[in-house]
Amino acid sequence: MSHRLHGALAVAGAGFLALFSPSSPAQQPAESTLGTILVTADRDELELEQLLTPGSVTTLDGEALYTRSVSNFSDLLRYVPGVWADSSSGSDELFFSSRGSNLDATDYDKNGVKLLQDGLPVTAADGNNHNRVLDPLSARYATIAHGANALTYGASTLGGAIDFTSPTALNSDALALFTSGGSHGQLNGRLSGGLVSDDLDGLGTVEAKNWDGYRQHSAQERIGLYANAGWQATENMALRLFATWLQNDEQLPGALTRDEVEEDPDQASAAALNGNFQKNVDTWRLAAKATWSLGERSSLEVGLSWEAQSLFHPIVDQIMVDFDGPGPAQPVEVFSLLVDTDQRNAGASLRYRLETGDHQLLLGLNYGDSTVEGGNYRNLHGQPNGLSESVDESADNLELFAVDRWRFASAWTLVYGAQVVAASREVRTVDAGNGDVRNPQADYSTVNPRLGLIWSVDEGHEIYASLSRLYEPPTNFEIEDDVRGNNETLDAMHGEVLEVGLRGNSDAAARTRWHWDVSAYYARIRDEILSVDDPLAPGNSLTTNVDRTTHAGIEALLGASFALGDGRHRVEPLVSFTLNEFSFDSDPVYGNNTLPAAPGWFARGEILYRHGNFSAGPTFDVVGRRYADFANSYAVDSYGLLGLRASYVGERWEVFGELRNLLDEDYIATVGVLNEAGPDARVLNPGAPLSVYVGARLRL
Repeated sequence: MSHRLHGALAVAGAGFLALFSPSSPAQQPAESTLGTILVTADRDELELEQLLTPGSVTTLDGEALYTRSVSNFSDLLRYVPGVWADSSSGSDELFFSSRGSNLDATDYDKNGVKLLQDGLPVTAADGNNHNRVLDPLSARYATIAHGANALTYGASTLGGAIDFTSPTALNSDALALFTSGGSHGQLNGRLSGGLVSDDLDGLGTVEAKNWDGYRQHSAQERIGLYANAGWQATENMALRLFATWLQNDEQLPGALTRDEVEEDPDQASAAALNGNFQKNVDTWRLAAKATWSLGERSSLEVGLSWEAQSLFHPIVDQIMVDFDGPGPAQPVEVFSLLVDTDQRNAGASLRYRLETGDHQLLLGLNYGDSTVEGGNYRNLHGQPNGLSESVDESADNLELFAVDRWRFASAWTLVYGAQVVAASREVRTVDAGNGDVRNPQADYSTVNPRLGLIWSVDEGHEIYASLSRLYEPPTNFEIEDDVRGNNETLDAMHGEVLEVGLRGNSDAAARTRWHWDVSAYYARIRDEILSVDDPLAPGNSLTTNVDRTTHAGIEALLGASFALGDGRHRVEPLVSFTLNEFSFDSDPVYGNNTLPAAPGWFARGEILYRHGNFSAGPTFDVVGRRYADFANSYAVDSYGLLGLRASYVGERWEVFGELRNLLDEDYIATVGVLNEAGPDARVLNPGAPLSVYVGARLRL
């Protein structure tokens, strides 16, 4: 696999350099002006959505990611409050939850957050992110709209939306080479080149990642190609085309018991080794977006996307049962699982913007259509061992939305709008043994209103409040795993959320500068879809609707910059803090128990000393305890981690170094979820030990 990876990278790099000659340099990005989180060439573009939203929205600059170790999606989201994300073994396979989404046994599904690239869907039409999350270093910037604040992205989810905006030759260097590496066999490389000529521009990137892993059987190899080209066809019309190819192969180490963690936290589970657990995905994506300027104060944007994925996924080892005990009959396999499927996703978007008087209007449409075909096989050491059932799934999702931002007074903006959702789900499975067909299918529709108010106290301070309806139909995975096992279907999750908050920043020229964004929300959810691992077939979940749950919390991002002496030296602390209150609401079985998987609170931050282009300082993680079961009988301890990072940014180059888990603490990164976990439950995924990473980028 390594020879294939390195050979492909060499060939792609040679072709890439031939295609994108640096002889015509691309436009260079402007100087950074805002700090650690918000640093961009166009401050207005990054902040507009945030300032006009009566709720929490976080914007990240892709350029800032090159000054610290960012190798997976959880690294990207490190300083984003309200989002709990971590990898089970340090690879791209991870768990993430926004405002309490996905807190059950289908954490592999990663539903509840809609992922978009350039405003077009990456998440499948049924809402699952099972096969792919986005590469963080492929974003020029990323916008995280929390919960109902994702209305302007059309997302109908509990957790909101994350939209990646791709870099182009217009805001990138003509040629850039980046490499990073360090502990546990990590080695990353990226080569990018762009060309701008009159009304045409093009940018291409080839990237590769190798990861041996700190746990046994957790290696990853990924290679990818990203390209986009733009054409300014007329003064009022622009067209951009996007292409992506990814090959991502990952080993999965499986969860451990407490005794196994005590014995050796770096080991893989016996089932993962014997079943050769893997997740190998090949992806192809094409997209196009056209933008028309319809005058000084209106525009129309239309986008189309198509994505194909092939998944090979041995995930459950043979479960053997000796039905006659010590009798003469040999144990019989009752369940194992290897998924081999092909997925197709098609998407379309439309955005019409109009400024008229004191109103800023947005009308939008998202459409997605997905199919999954293939089979679930018995698993023999990572190879298919006979078809168990054929799978044929389909889903479509239509989201129509309208938002008006009405500045009815000099300091007041009323934000109101609604979203119409129409979706369908269908799952057809055919038992290979007896030919039995199961075919649950359902249609879902609703209208989600939203009302919010923003008070601009002064130029740098806002206070906001909003009331919104939440709605999320089930994924096809959840319908397939319905505990009833018949053709009945699950209800959609729905509820209301109230959110209040404040954000602002002090004078950028002051010796002491502050910036903050603090939000508090309270949501009452009906029919939340929760899944628990099937005790008779581990790795296979059973899903149901729960009558009432509560999702509430506080999300805060606080930063400062303190001048020392003559002001050439500064100390810049940054902390992201989240308080979670996710619980059942008078459930007949679980009462008011806390929902599992996400910690009750966590804080991540850093304190950097900065002088000119050099910065260095400690980083920290403090994470409260969480549960691994709905019964709240299995608690996972809190933990604290200390790190250290440093970087230097030159005119055409930059370097960084980072130490993680400096004190080599033992801790649990992610947990599995059971109904009631016993002391010997296999639900723990240990976090990384002491690790060191370095990286460098050269820009020409």
